[in-house]
This record gives sequence, structure tokens and C-alpha cells, in this order.
Amino acid sequence: MARAGLWSALAFVLNLTWEIAQVRLYTIWAAADGMSVAWALFHCSLGDVVIALAMFALAGMVLWRADWPVSHPWTGGVIVVIGALAFTAWSEWYNVYRVGNWGYTASMPMIFGIGLSPLLQWLILPPVMVIIYRMLEPMLFGKSRDLRARPMRSIHQSQ
Repeated sequence: MARAGLWSALAFVLNLTWEIAQVRLYTIWAAADGMSVAWALFHCSLGDVVIALAMFALAGMVLWRADWPVSHPWTGGVIVVIGALAFTAWSEWYNVYRVGNWGYTASMPMIFGIGLSPLLQWLILPPVMVIIYRMLEPMLFGKSRDLRARPMRSIHQSQ
């Protein structure tokens, strides 16, 4: 649970930052008052945390490791990126074109009718999350990478 908590905290901070940076690419920026924009940023960031946590769990299940950001960062990261990109592409299409929950401004770069910014969000942020997770994990969970990397026999022999 602590690992998922760390992943979620990183997801919230990084995705909120991204959402703030890209909000002007969505029509809500010009159409809503400040409180509505703030609520949308918070709401979207929480949704991003749910996506990130679901992909964290998916990578953990596929790799059979809850500590995959440390033990299998490349493989787990690829699983997260592919899963999040697929979901985001569907979600953007569905919410923009099917139900109209949000819209893009003319300044939103597009790829196949989907906003490029939300796609880049899930291409860039998961690797950044893995890097930060790997830096924080030993401090937060009290384990040294050196001790984990060595076989148990070497640890006992060095004492």
C-alpha cells in the first residue's frame, strides 16, 4: 500500500502541474470562471491519479512485483505508458466527440483528432515518475539499493 501511495502522490503532483500547464489548450479556460477552472484542474488531476494507479497495479500484476519501479523500471514503465496512452486516446475521443464533456481550443496540437498534449502527458510523466520513485523509495522505505542488490550470502559475509 505504501508503494501505491508514493506512486499516487507523485502522480498527483506531476499531473496537476501538467494540467495547469495545458489548461489553456481546452475551451474551459475561456468559458468558465476561476473556481470552475480550479475545480476542473483538481478533478482532472484526481482522474489522472486513478489512471496512474490502475496502470501501476497492472504493471505489478503483469510483472508479479509490487516494487516494479525499482526491480523492473523499463518493463513496468512501458506497460504504464502503453496502457495510459491507450486509455487517454479513448477517453479524449469519447469526452470530446461523443459526450462533449470538454473541448479543444484551436491552439491544441492534434494527432488523429486527439489532443497531443494529453498524449504527451502519458508519454513523458510515467518515466519521470519512475525516476523520482526510484530516488525516493530507499529513503521512504528504509532499504538500501546496495543491500537489496547483493545476494544474502554476501551481506552476511560482510558483517
